[in-house]
Amino acid sequence: MQHELQGIQAFVKIAEIGCFTRASQFLHISQPALTRRIKKLEESLGTTLFERSTRRVKLTAVGRDFLPKAKNLLDFYESSILSIKEMATHQTGVITLSCLPTAAFYFLPAVIRDYNEHYPNIRIRILEHSANDCLEAVLNGDADFGINMINITHPYIEFTPLVNEPFVLACKRDHELAKKSLVMWEDLAGLRLIGVRKSSGNRLL
Repeated sequence: MQHELQGIQAFVKIAEIGCFTRASQFLHISQPALTRRIKKLEESLGTTLFERSTRRVKLTAVGRDFLPKAKNLLDFYESSILSIKEMATHQTGVITLSCLPTAAFYFLPAVIRDYNEHYPNIRIRILEHSANDCLEAVLNGDADFGINMINITHPYIEFTPLVNEPFVLACKRDHELAKKSLVMWEDLAGLRLIGVRKSSGNRLL
């Protein structure tokens, strides 16, 4: 990633100055090193970005199209780094958390209280979502992270187990299953049950 950013930075500077020699001086690297960065970038993109001659350096059609995109990438990278450094230095900002209603009700209040004692200037925004909506919020970038059920997964999201919660059966004391210390799923086959809505992660599990 670092090499790609260096290549993009070199590409933008050469395009702005129009000269490898002066661009290398501006970036404080040797001209051969600058040439290697551009070569690696072109190899990774699978195309040529510059037309080179002894007198001048000219952008190819692909290079002209890539230039504004490259500038936007560098601007985004620099602004993101500055934002992170500012948050780390001043400990200010907003964290958005998507979570299941049960998590929001049962154990988040105590966690947020402890967190605010250490980081009083960071606000926490909570989005109460179903299991599927919680995952989508993290995937779409609407939430920084989420608290969800373990069976709702995605290859682009990293999961860390937090707590284990058992399923329990609630029934009348005189029900035949009330005598069991452990109820298996197959014990419930054929029984009429009060369940939860179809969009619930518990229902899917």
